[in-house]
Amino acid sequence: MSKTEVKVSDERMYDIVRAPVITEKATLVGEYGQVMFRVPLDASKPEIKAAVEGLFKVEVTAVNTLRQKGKVKRFRGQLGKRSDTKKAIVTLAEGHSIDVTTGV
Repeated sequence: MSKTEVKVSDERMYDIVRAPVITEKATLVGEYGQVMFRVPLDASKPEIKAAVEGLFKVEVTAVNTLRQKGKVKRFRGQLGKRSDTKKAIVTLAEGHSIDVTTGV
């Protein structure tokens, strides 16, 4: 089974990698060479891989994604709904790393 390379424009790269997720769990997976990013709901795994490799000049071995449904919350007594989000857990190749505290 051959993998096809996905071409992603520079504009789309910056749209795909929206922000790093900086939580306790996200920093724990950092010990295993993984970095967590917020991505758009329509981003595919090959697109995410190409965007991270293009922006940060690293080698990506795997991309895992998860969709988080928005919760229904109350705002001043009114019912409201948080937006759905998608996160990507990017596994980097041995010897590669991304410093999420600095900007792109």
